[in-house]
Amino acid sequence: MSNPPVKQPPFARLVGINITHVSPERITAELPVRDELTNGRGILHGGAIMALADNLGGHATVVNLKPGFATTTIESKTNFFAALSAGDTAHAECTPLHRGRTTMVWQTRITRNDGRLAAVVTQTQLVIEPKG
Repeated sequence: MSNPPVKQPPFARLVGINITHVSPERITAELPVRDELTNGRGILHGGAIMALADNLGGHATVVNLKPGFATTTIESKTNFFAALSAGDTAHAECTPLHRGRTTMVWQTRITRNDGRLAAVVTQTQLVIEPKG
């Protein structure tokens, strides 16, 4: 495991996202499925899955930015395949599909403890040049 070079935002800490690996090519994380993150049926809320992926895509972009540059998410799409129940863990792996001068596109695959694919999130990050 490598140490995250980017400090996690307060929201990521609140949700309970644990970054387990960071490199320009791949970021991995885990999110324990607590009752507070579930929907009315006791499964991980779709918004929590999307928040996990959004945090990783933003983090991955920051790792790949030149000094002084910033980023923001401009598009995100999620496909849900299998539920994650309370007590399970969402395992996320974020890898680049495109790393360009003005945008970066990341894919985050989220699996359950049993290895089954739970969701795939594809997001586009805008690369913001410093002013001045």
